[in-house]
Amino acid sequence: MVSARLENFVKELASGELVPYLGPGALTGSVDTATQEPIPADSDSLILAMNNGRPMSPRLMWEFSRAAMDVELKRGRGAVHRFLEATYDTRSWTRSPLHDWLQSIRPPYVIDINRDLQLQDSYADAPHTLVRGIARTGGTDYRFRIHAYDGETYREVAQDEVDPSLPVLFKPMGSPRPDATYIASDADFVDYLTELMGGFGIPSFVKRYRTGKRYLFLGLRFTRDTERMVMSDMIYGAGSPAGWALIPEPTEKERRFCATKNVEILEADIGDLLAVAGVSDPMRELIPGGHEIGC
Repeated sequence: MVSARLENFVKELASGELVPYLGPGALTGSVDTATQEPIPADSDSLILAMNNGRPMSPRLMWEFSRAAMDVELKRGRGAVHRFLEATYDTRSWTRSPLHDWLQSIRPPYVIDINRDLQLQDSYADAPHTLVRGIARTGGTDYRFRIHAYDGETYREVAQDEVDPSLPVLFKPMGSPRPDATYIASDADFVDYLTELMGGFGIPSFVKRYRTGKRYLFLGLRFTRDTERMVMSDMIYGAGSPAGWALIPEPTEKERRFCATKNVEILEADIGDLLAVAGVSDPMRELIPGGHEIGC
């Protein structure tokens, strides 16, 4: 039964019937090319990387956005952004097995709440539209920026300039390129989520396109309010069911939340999906049973 469902997911992801929604677990298997250190993706690994490998207080270790707020208050917002740029733009990482497979099928619409560049790299030789979240920015009512990519360079465009025939990569938490923008600290999230709930965090062409869409949540856990609030607004207007979440050992909290969003939990993981897709995944045994969110 599970294999049959996963086979359908593989087909529907490739055709665009199903929208991949990527969490930190999507980066499992990506390591530093020099040190073989896993890429920081979930909350704990990001906090440790930001604090030179040392744990912070239990209160701050609860979530990356809280720890980032502490760093921002002590050293400035730029310190958090420099850490994210050094992590995701300066260092060299191998690609995750999931991203390699997504590159081979290139879905027409992908939501990726990670801040790395692997999704953009997957479309580096193909024209596409990049949408990224912004926060605490003056001069605009919106909480996003849009860039058109022509196969070589990005160019910032207005909503009415977007070519609707091109793939859309939506990275609400930002990325280093073409220029760095991030949603990271508690203050960022307060501003971003307020405007997201008010309708100013998603471009109008995405609002039209997403109507009736269904989603497959990959490498994402729903144990904290931040990721749940972002998800709720990102999938507004979804079909019925709204989608499926691959969660190997879901908690009762996750079961209840997904039920309220009309999302069905399938007790499987990314490695199971890749196996059905015929991808040889050497990292399969290393994929943890649970993934934290990196925001």
